[in-house]
Amino acid sequence: MSQLFSPLALGPLTLPNRVVIAPMCQYSAVDGNATDWHLVHLGRLALSGAGLLIVEATAVSPEGRITPGCLGLYNDANEAALARVLQALRAVSPQPAMPLAIQLGHAGRKASSHTPWDGGQQIPLDAGGWLAQAPSALPHIDGELPPAAMDDAGLQAVVDDFVAAARRAARLGFQAVELHAAHGYLLHQFLSPIANQRTDAYGGSLANRMRLPLQVLDAVRAALPDGVALGVRLSATDWVDGGWDVDQSIAFSRALKDRGADFVHISSGGVSPRQQIPLGPGYQVHLAEAVRRAVGLPTLAVGLITEPQQAEAIVAEGRADAIAIARGILYDPHWPWHAAAALGAKVVAPRQYWRSQPRGMAGLFGDVTIGMR
Repeated sequence: MSQLFSPLALGPLTLPNRVVIAPMCQYSAVDGNATDWHLVHLGRLALSGAGLLIVEATAVSPEGRITPGCLGLYNDANEAALARVLQALRAVSPQPAMPLAIQLGHAGRKASSHTPWDGGQQIPLDAGGWLAQAPSALPHIDGELPPAAMDDAGLQAVVDDFVAAARRAARLGFQAVELHAAHGYLLHQFLSPIANQRTDAYGGSLANRMRLPLQVLDAVRAALPDGVALGVRLSATDWVDGGWDVDQSIAFSRALKDRGADFVHISSGGVSPRQQIPLGPGYQVHLAEAVRRAVGLPTLAVGLITEPQQAEAIVAEGRADAIAIARGILYDPHWPWHAAAALGAKVVAPRQYWRSQPRGMAGLFGDVTIGMR
């Protein structure tokens, strides 16, 4: 029996299989509002048969957006626009419907950027940009306008913004919330000594650098209903000497577990252009394995996991509890179908597609029958 296609409990949420669609920014929102692009994009992924779909990084405040095109969940219009998309997803999803999660984040010093296809560089203030906020007044790249270092009021506002967005997510019916503490965005910036050079209670020691992310977790956990799972996406290393590393990630993950987090999603990098990442198949899996073995919290691995047998081995060998796939499922939206076929497993598919079940693979979509005239 395939371990990749076995159920997995993330706190109160049980996934039908261990293939997770990672959050992927689309840079296609208008004033934070989801658009028809999101409806089509997420609708396609909702038919994929994966065990969980995590909606892209969603800003908790306007200034927390990476780009002007980033999705937001900070006002009523944002909530209404996303509700329209989710209503359509739930209407077309095969039953049982795929669980839905959302990633909430704040860009910190990486805010006010152009979209990737427009170069991805910082937008000047006189060209429609805004002053970014961060732990310290240190730009992400030399030559950029430095961000404003957050004061006490700014820190409390961030906590409040995460809580407000989490409450909106719960109203929208999301079954899980993932806090974005990876890829060089605000919560990761507080964790990493590369971006955090504060001298107050939020900087210096590991305990101090973890303080704001843990305050956000505590506040969001208290605001969410008991039936909503809560996890954190974490860059387990900065890939820079003297930066955030695996040992600190283990300590942070233990603190997350103690405070009621239901899972961790292990990625890496993003806080510094000086990073040296050794790319290769499954290049981040060893990071997930280290955290999982030390902490015991359900752990998602991500990063160049592209082949069904590779994904199966990661789960079967106990290196991670689930695998997340991002670019690979953009290229092949039916990756879970193809993985299930390769591993002799079953996957949920919409009735309208049942007749695509390949010859010799009866049972791929379960015990289905279809008559033809």
